[in-house]
Amino acid sequence: MRLAFAAPLLLAACVSTPPPSGVSDSASPLPQSGTYPTGVENSCDGERFGPLVGRDATALERVLIMGQVRIIRPGMVVAQDFRPERINFEIGTDERIARITCG
Repeated sequence: MRLAFAAPLLLAACVSTPPPSGVSDSASPLPQSGTYPTGVENSCDGERFGPLVGRDATALERVLIMGQVRIIRPGMVVAQDFRPERINFEIGTDERIARITCG
C-alpha cells in the first residue's frame, strides 16, 4: 500500500524539465576542444570531458557526470579492476586534471 503512494514521486523524479527562459543549453562549463581519453575505443564516453584536462581538479565539482567515476590522486592505491564504462580522472601533483582514461 505504501508503494502505491511512493510510485508517483519516483516517476516524477525521472521527468526532465526544460531550462528556464533566457538560459541556453549551450552554457556548459566545458570548452569545445581539448585532449581526449586514451581508453579502449572511448568505451566510457569520456571524450566529452577531454576539455577538462589541464584544469583545476575542482572543475569536476561543477560537471554532472552520470555514470561510474574514479578520481585518482598521486600516490593513491588503485584497484586494477577494469570497468570499460568507468571514467578515470587522474589528478597531478599540481592539483590539475592530468589525464582522462576509461577503465
